[in-house]
Amino acid sequence: MQKQALITGITGQDGYYLARLLLSKGYEVFGMVHGQSHGRLESLRRDLPDLRVVRGDLLDLSSLLRALELSDAAEVYNLGALSFVGSSWATATVTASVTGMGVLNLLEAVRLRCGEDVKRIRFYQASSSEIFGRAREVPQSESTPFWPRSPYGVAKTFGHYMTVNYRESYGLHASSGILFNHESPRRGPEFVTRKVSQGVSRMALGLQDRIVLGNLDARRDWGFAGDYVEAMWLMLQQPDPDDYVIATGRQKSVRELLDVAFACVGVDDWTDLVVVDEENVRPAEVDSLIGDASKAEDRLAWRPKMSFEELIRLMVESDLAKLKA
Repeated sequence: MQKQALITGITGQDGYYLARLLLSKGYEVFGMVHGQSHGRLESLRRDLPDLRVVRGDLLDLSSLLRALELSDAAEVYNLGALSFVGSSWATATVTASVTGMGVLNLLEAVRLRCGEDVKRIRFYQASSSEIFGRAREVPQSESTPFWPRSPYGVAKTFGHYMTVNYRESYGLHASSGILFNHESPRRGPEFVTRKVSQGVSRMALGLQDRIVLGNLDARRDWGFAGDYVEAMWLMLQQPDPDDYVIATGRQKSVRELLDVAFACVGVDDWTDLVVVDEENVRPAEVDSLIGDASKAEDRLAWRPKMSFEELIRLMVESDLAKLKA
């Protein structure tokens, strides 16, 4: 029988890759959109013509219940959030509401929809490595204490703990994926990887003369979004719910990101092409994150396929092609 899945945050990077994966597996996929229209919805419908769209708001419990009823989803993937960490200080209240309370509202809607059949719906929560913040151990695993350093990280921590609480309190099949940074050509232009890939591409075509960034020494564990959504799906295929770190276990600095990106267009020395602006430095910086995904490797048989270098080349080549077109 065909399975139904509901994805919040469908217009984001992960929503696209997850919907594409589920459609390839024969699912009927419903993507939840807030409001009457969305700028990315037209292109999403063009790229994924079999995707069905439903309206809903993570801050409106009744609309979530309607979305669950309409989709009759057996699997719910909550990817909806205000996900740009840098802007969360300026939008702390709305970030806390959508990224934090939105999780609670959706969990409650799932609980009510399940009724006495608590295993009727399997729930995935998109947690984030930002919950580790100033990490107390290296690398970070499922047992590493949380120390979030941004309103976004705090909201994600709330959502993570609420998912655990609903699993333990009501017996829901609710899992969290603590995903480290994952990128793709569909990443938003405000994120550093896409800012670099777009900037390098524009500079190669004479459309831009420099890239303005923040902390070049920040280090992250970067992977490919297309690999990471497979881990989301695998979590909901397990007999028991749990929490999993999803990461490559390899760490790169922003400087190394620049090395790879500029090399794609034949530039060896980018020193005079990148400007550091203190306005782009976070009020409370997270200097270094690297994940230990051994639990996901053992229990889900999941491993990342695309290397960091392949990922950055893919992003630069994609942006170059778009600009030339």
